[in-house]
Amino acid sequence: MNVSRSVLKLFALVLILCALLPFAVSCNGNDADETTTTTTTTTLEEENEPEESEPTLDGKKFLFLGSSVTYGSNSGGKSFVDFIKENNDCTCYKFAVSGTTLVDNGSSSYIQRLKNDTRKVKTVDHLICQLSTNDASQSKPLGYLSDSFEMEDFDTSTVIGAIEYIIAYSKDRWGCKVSFYTGTVYTNSTSGNYEDMIEALYDIQEKWDIGILDLWNDEEMNAVSSRNYAKYMADDGIHPTLRGYEEWWTPKFEEFLKKN
Repeated sequence: MNVSRSVLKLFALVLILCALLPFAVSCNGNDADETTTTTTTTTLEEENEPEESEPTLDGKKFLFLGSSVTYGSNSGGKSFVDFIKENNDCTCYKFAVSGTTLVDNGSSSYIQRLKNDTRKVKTVDHLICQLSTNDASQSKPLGYLSDSFEMEDFDTSTVIGAIEYIIAYSKDRWGCKVSFYTGTVYTNSTSGNYEDMIEALYDIQEKWDIGILDLWNDEEMNAVSSRNYAKYMADDGIHPTLRGYEEWWTPKFEEFLKKN
């Protein structure tokens, strides 16, 4: 009888253990699943974090104002402006006439063409103006930086006064960003005057907060090999060839415009 009771107790104990065992396994399994789920969720959140998009020129409207370098006089009328338009989904207005000056000395000056030839241009995101070598070669007076921000106060018969007018006019009309670009280094009797214009441009930048694409002082541009320079530049050292625009100048302009 005692043996039977002992067997029954043992049998009951086994039943209890069997009943508890699935519960223990189930609890451990739930803990593992919960840990895995948490880890997986964190990973998905990290994967779904938005990546920083690369700057683009798509959808932007650019107005380029200049003379022969902006036009592309030694490359069949095709310049960096046209390559920018081809490479990007943007609008590029090119107002460029060879031989013209910043100084307002007639109907073809930068200022007169800006006011008259751009009448149909309703919106502009960024105006990019050439610091013309013609003003240097024609010995136009450099002038002085004004204390005023009013267009009627600028002496447009001087280089600085004309630049200030172009900036004020563009900001007032379109509310756009304004930048000036320089040519690459050239050597002749007028290059000294051009360097003075570049120096003045930085003083203007402090007053007006304009952008400057300074190809003249760009170390990378100046480090081009003599072999490539012969391919990239026409014989006067001022006007790029078609290949010079495409391979040498355009990447610099696109980089600058994406940053600004």
